[in-house]
Amino acid sequence: MKKNTGIRRGLAIASLPLLLVGCASDETPPPAPILSGDQMIRESQGMAQLGNRWQQGKRMVEQGQNLQVEGQAKIDEGRRMIEEGQKIMSESEEGYKSIKK
Repeated sequence: MKKNTGIRRGLAIASLPLLLVGCASDETPPPAPILSGDQMIRESQGMAQLGNRWQQGKRMVEQGQNLQVEGQAKIDEGRRMIEEGQKIMSESEEGYKSIKK
């Protein structure tokens, strides 16, 4: 274990000057490249296309939700009509049975 401690201490001491030299360098990262007008137009058109596509998707979602609401209303109306029709049929059958007696 003492060998490992000595090696670690040696590495720490050896790396200290490298760290100081790296931090003290005058080099700054290169500036971001300036975009050309054509490149800016291409990028903005791409973003506009994404925005249009998103709006199209939003419209489709809203239209689908409306169709679901309308469909559910039709299903509910259909169920109501079935129940009412079955009630009328049952009453008619009961009336027929009473006439036959």
